[in-house]
Amino acid sequence: MKSFWQKIFGRVSPKDEPERANVTTAPLTELDLKSIQPKTLAIEPPQLIVGCGQSVGKQRDHNEDSIFAFTTTVGGGAQSQALGLYIVADGMGGHQYGEIASEVAVRSMASHLLRKFHPYLAHPSESFDEPIQDVMREAMNEAQRAVMKAAPGSGTTLTAALILGDHLTIAHVGDSRAYSIHLDGRVDTLTRDHSLVKRLEELGQISADEAATHPQRNVLYRALGQGEILEPDVYTAPFPQSGFLVLCSDGLWGLVTEREIFRMIVEAPTLHHACQELISTANAAGGPDNISVIIVQSVG
Repeated sequence: MKSFWQKIFGRVSPKDEPERANVTTAPLTELDLKSIQPKTLAIEPPQLIVGCGQSVGKQRDHNEDSIFAFTTTVGGGAQSQALGLYIVADGMGGHQYGEIASEVAVRSMASHLLRKFHPYLAHPSESFDEPIQDVMREAMNEAQRAVMKAAPGSGTTLTAALILGDHLTIAHVGDSRAYSIHLDGRVDTLTRDHSLVKRLEELGQISADEAATHPQRNVLYRALGQGEILEPDVYTAPFPQSGFLVLCSDGLWGLVTEREIFRMIVEAPTLHHACQELISTANAAGGPDNISVIIVQSVG
């Protein structure tokens, strides 16, 4: 018989997980770790802390990115746990109605998921018995249909993270990214870019340095609104305990290194300050694209 978590999240196979890109950084000392961690002994019930930030950038006249952040805590004895839904979408530049595509995709996916979870939130004693990976795929397909109806010929990336307790489920298409940030200096890329240049890099035809400056680095081979059949990456992973989850558009990760992302997050007094510092850094580097970022931390 399947366990409760197997029923909810589905089977997680190592081959289903995306490739991880680890960043080598100097590990923090025990003193550093203690200075970063919350000074309270215990936080009850467990909850999520979130920071968000956006900028049109320095070279665009309108914003084609859309974000969504929803956080709630269900408290009450053994049922206490946090629920969070976070989405970043980047309308495809050069396509008509790119800004409409990203907004429609985000709203459609969020609406679908919150409708699914509403009975559970209203009555937390009732179990949620649908596999979350299946629910995330359904929500992605709903967003696909909404984009094709509202903005035909357009497209958008979409990276969504659903957090329930200690579990994290990612649904992803395009080249926005999700990162897992650990206090020991590790930065794991949780998503795989669905871009032509990334595919060439995976095949060994170009190097990572060549990919970073390739003239076709923004060309996607998979996105919402592009084609009738959608194949999103959907998988479940542990939430980075004592660390952070980061979702961002390529307007951020294309200009700010993973080492800089780590440093700015752990050194900032709040997650809101960290978001603004990251955006300021991307803009200082030229800001050629819209910039979006969401940072999530679990406490308790």
